[in-house]
Amino acid sequence: MDPLVAAIDQGTSSTRFLVFNTKTAQLISHHQVEIRQRFPKEGWVEADPMEIMRTVHECLEKTCQKLSQLNVDVSSIKAVGVTNQRETTLVWDKETGEPLYNAIVWLDLRTQSTVERLISKTPGRSKNHLKDKTGLPISTYFSAVKLRWLLDNVDEVREAVRSRRAMFGTVDSWIIWSLTGGRDGGVHITDVSNASRTMLFNIHTMDWDPDLCSFFDVPMEILPDVRSSSEIYGRMRSGLLAGVPISGCLGDQSAALVGQMCFEEGQAKNTYGTGCFLLRNTGTKPVMSDHGLITTVAYKLGRDKPACYALEGSVAIAGAVVRWLRDNMCIVRSSSEIEQLAAEAGTSYGCYFVPAFSGLYAPYWEPSARGIICGLTQFTNRSHLAFAALEAVCFQTREILDAMNQDCCIPLSVLGVDGGMTGNRLLMQLQADILCIPVVRPSMSETTALGAAMAAGAAEGVEVWNLSPDQLPEVTSEKYEPQINTEDSEFRFARWKKAVQKAMNWETSETSCTSNGVGKKTNSSTPSWIPSTLVPTRVDP
Repeated sequence: MDPLVAAIDQGTSSTRFLVFNTKTAQLISHHQVEIRQRFPKEGWVEADPMEIMRTVHECLEKTCQKLSQLNVDVSSIKAVGVTNQRETTLVWDKETGEPLYNAIVWLDLRTQSTVERLISKTPGRSKNHLKDKTGLPISTYFSAVKLRWLLDNVDEVREAVRSRRAMFGTVDSWIIWSLTGGRDGGVHITDVSNASRTMLFNIHTMDWDPDLCSFFDVPMEILPDVRSSSEIYGRMRSGLLAGVPISGCLGDQSAALVGQMCFEEGQAKNTYGTGCFLLRNTGTKPVMSDHGLITTVAYKLGRDKPACYALEGSVAIAGAVVRWLRDNMCIVRSSSEIEQLAAEAGTSYGCYFVPAFSGLYAPYWEPSARGIICGLTQFTNRSHLAFAALEAVCFQTREILDAMNQDCCIPLSVLGVDGGMTGNRLLMQLQADILCIPVVRPSMSETTALGAAMAAGAAEGVEVWNLSPDQLPEVTSEKYEPQINTEDSEFRFARWKKAVQKAMNWETSETSCTSNGVGKKTNSSTPSWIPSTLVPTRVDP
């Protein structure tokens, strides 16, 4: 049998283990387990690190059982890759192996006051003060401010740092450390794509930066070693895959870029999940955005290979708006109904929906924005709202694509897409109409896991997956061409941008935290941006 490579795909609301054929990229088997998100306070989003590891082990075991039922020998699995929700922040005790606090998820907003305090100490109070080194604005989105909050507010974390027992990492670091032995010799590493999302990593020197760590007052000894995205980090310590190398590591959006085989400068993909993430490969030199995008390390596929960079537009709320319509507004009973309901109207009838539940990410980076629905009339019904919600995802993509075209000077002529929402054909057609360019969706939707598997299989010492352009497998896809005239598209987009301006500067208060981490509001009338009934849809293909 052809060699197989597996991927752990740990996302915002589920964990999956998938096995691929290295010659055909065919998905052989997989298993998925949901994880429970925790919303202890308004704007707070957490996950249990121990539950994450339990789901990893469960998915691995169940997938291996399925392989046995297919008469596939698990010894054919030659390597394991890891891909993960980025920015989500963990600190654990290296002596006990226990987490010192729940993982603070990338969507979490508790650090707004921390962000404001950090910006206030920069020259000119600029959120872009660190952008030359990091490619990122100072924002609640990234790991350093979450880590700063933990150091400020959680006694156990401070004490573990003082006694040199603390380890920091994003989800990839936690998984790899746990699988390679944990407190018994586990490997504490991350890859360049995940490190570049922390605000502690210099994307030019490709290492942790002492000045950045000093700015956030983060001790460098708690940070993981930074490695390439494709090399043997360690080996599975126990279970059915004991001894198999873990040799690939990529943040989920970088993994999707690899899985979409966007290896050439100028190629781009957009992933539709909880949020929406448009990445464009800019080659071996970072391109700094003048239009609200971020610069990130896309991947480094080997220790001796050059790093490749990407421009990224990040949208916080995409698929989550559908769950909001389902769980909070009860407009649909299941997420899959949204396409049929929206199709019944075929138009928003002048209704525009800006789902700024957690402020606006790219290109605005405006945490004060809040969700708004405008243009309502007596004629408006739930079908129009459903259509407006789908259009909102497309309009947000249009905004970041326009910014990307301005930064790169060469307009994108076609957009590759992936993620759970791309199964919605109406959404894909709307996206092509609003972008005025074709949208291409691969028939094999698991591109995030595929990217991690490709990185693992190509690693030196494994070498069962050839990433040479002439060796990449043929991928079938579905293409959506624009079907409306440009004038109509531009008119609708202009109305959307008018609605965005109405959503701006809504929230003016900030959250303060007591020494024990309990948040309290000052002069606040903030609505709950993410109610306890809303469990985010994971960001994955």
